[in-house]
Amino acid sequence: MDCFAEKTAIVTGAASGIGLALSAELGRRGAIVTMVDINAELLETSVQSLNAKGYRVNARPLDVTDFDAVSKLISDTVSEHGRLDYIFNNAGVAVMGAAENLSIQDWHKVIDVNLFGAINGSMAAYPVMIRQGSGHIVNTCSVAGLVPFPGEMPYTTSKHGILGLSNALSVEGRGCGLKASAVCSGFVRTAMSDNMELRNLDRSKAMQMAPKGMSPEKCARIALKGVERGKAIIVTDAFTRMLWSLNRLSPGLARTVLAGAMKKFRQSVTV
Repeated sequence: MDCFAEKTAIVTGAASGIGLALSAELGRRGAIVTMVDINAELLETSVQSLNAKGYRVNARPLDVTDFDAVSKLISDTVSEHGRLDYIFNNAGVAVMGAAENLSIQDWHKVIDVNLFGAINGSMAAYPVMIRQGSGHIVNTCSVAGLVPFPGEMPYTTSKHGILGLSNALSVEGRGCGLKASAVCSGFVRTAMSDNMELRNLDRSKAMQMAPKGMSPEKCARIALKGVERGKAIIVTDAFTRMLWSLNRLSPGLARTVLAGAMKKFRQSVTV
């Protein structure tokens, strides 16, 4: 039997992109999935499309920055299904631009959704999973959580925080039957890339410089394979693995390479 069959799962940021792909793959493999997103209209459309395939998914419009709402979601899920096996803290936003062009509001927006969204989901689910004696918290991280990625400093900061959160949860929960994973990927072709806010940058030029990346469906399959194996850090692509290895082996060289990329980025796309 598939390890996800008949398991209950919550996926945030599930209306599109990686979250939708995770929900679809979990549904295909027999899981019971609650799909969460702040965009209620798009979420309902996505849920209907997966229900039409016979997947057992349902919609829960929600702002992941609201801890009380997240806590109620988890309480309701446990009340309905008797347990919570997986939570995928995937909701995320990004603001791109050189640090001097970012406002403090940009920082709050990204940290609140990315980092505190993952903290809220993790801290609401953790006590439930401890009582159960089992459960798996999966946080969507990034190559920006593994290396000092420039050009999107709030995003990089949030993802470093998510990696620290995931690693600490993995260690602390080990003796209680709980697992935690951070999914670290490079560029993934999602709506977030198209819709992210830019500061003093030419959007068309910035998008031209972005790598082709992988599909969210492929990213989801690799992520779930890592979750199935209980890996604490799940790296989804060769680009991320290469940069991570370089940063561990020679941090100075990695910073030189990334600084060069940032210089080229400034020269090429700054308005």
